[in-house]
Amino acid sequence: MAQTRHPARRRAAACLSGAVPPPALCGFLLLLMVVFAASYAVGTNLGPVAPGMHGAGTTQDGSGSGHGGGMDMGGMDTDHGGGR
Repeated sequence: MAQTRHPARRRAAACLSGAVPPPALCGFLLLLMVVFAASYAVGTNLGPVAPGMHGAGTTQDGSGSGHGGGMDMGGMDTDHGGGR
């Protein structure tokens, strides 16, 4: 009894097997997502790095009337007139 061949099915199976990423890549991406989620959760629970550190443009009570968005130059002289 002769076996019937189905070349179209084999081509489709080969095409689909090439479209699926390798399991090692899927595992690595899953591990990466877990590590980032854990680090985000730890960072959220611990709070800011430095005391008194807040996001730009907000105050401690959460209102949006903070100190603008400019950088504090810390008393640096910005007059570069050349009158030395």
